[in-house]
Amino acid sequence: MGRRNNTMVPDFILMGLTDSEELRLVLFHLFLLIYLVTVLGNAGMILIIRLDLQLHTPMYFFLSHLSFLDLSYSSVVTPKTLENLIASTKHISFGGCLAQMYFFVFLGATECLLLSAMAYDRYVAICKPLQYPVIMSPSLCCFLVTISYMIGFSNSLVNVLFINTLHFCDTNVLHHFFCDTSPILALSCTDTRDVETMIFIVAGSTLVASLTTISVSYASILSTILNINSTSGKRKAFSTCASHLLGVTIFYGTIIFTYLKPRSSYSLGKDQVASVFYTIVIPMLNPLIYSLRNKEVKRAVIRVMQKIESTRHVR
Repeated sequence: MGRRNNTMVPDFILMGLTDSEELRLVLFHLFLLIYLVTVLGNAGMILIIRLDLQLHTPMYFFLSHLSFLDLSYSSVVTPKTLENLIASTKHISFGGCLAQMYFFVFLGATECLLLSAMAYDRYVAICKPLQYPVIMSPSLCCFLVTISYMIGFSNSLVNVLFINTLHFCDTNVLHHFFCDTSPILALSCTDTRDVETMIFIVAGSTLVASLTTISVSYASILSTILNINSTSGKRKAFSTCASHLLGVTIFYGTIIFTYLKPRSSYSLGKDQVASVFYTIVIPMLNPLIYSLRNKEVKRAVIRVMQKIESTRHVR
């Protein structure tokens, strides 16, 4: 497969979310606020986990990478979206569009696999607590994170290489606010069935493997929790995985709604709202989900603040 540029248009025009100037201004300020919260929340989570030694555990190791992915994921889409909301021209070069799509798919696929690794971590913590330190060793944690990035990289590379073989000669108007795979395929003036099939197989296999791991892990967790006699024990076991389960439900729910449905049910407005949710809103929600209900994180923040304060007094 050649990596030549088969397009006959130099760039794409991102039509965005709305034609209304007043609504675009409102969305600009809203998305800017969400993006700032996303950056502060995820960067803060990474910093707290790194500075507090008591959070140097497998669960928070995975969580730090999830925060990094969310921060990067949002930064791939949101800045360009903010620019287009206030700019008179909404062009993006063909190379820039491929780059945005590459990193979007790479980070999204990696997050899918990382969420499944986190589910396995919760399974070991609840179902095999005595063996947890041995099973979830630093080497296994690093392996799971590394393989998640590698598979995400491979998925995205395949996606971009196949897209790069298509011709785009009829129109360059992209009815979306970022370079997603489906709207780009819709613009091609060549037959895209083979490309769509290959992308579906690669992306579908990753999604199925991730969902299977998560489903099996939580089925085992549920079985273990139901066998616990004390109410307090059940509550404690459930609390250790509640945040992750909520994050998984929101992430996969929006992805399945957007991508895994027949073409006949496609709705530009509804799909764009769903896309806004998982590209802009979810990266902001994850640090809130994993910190607001987590007493360990709250205590870690207090310890770090006290440490900083004591360091100032010593100086």
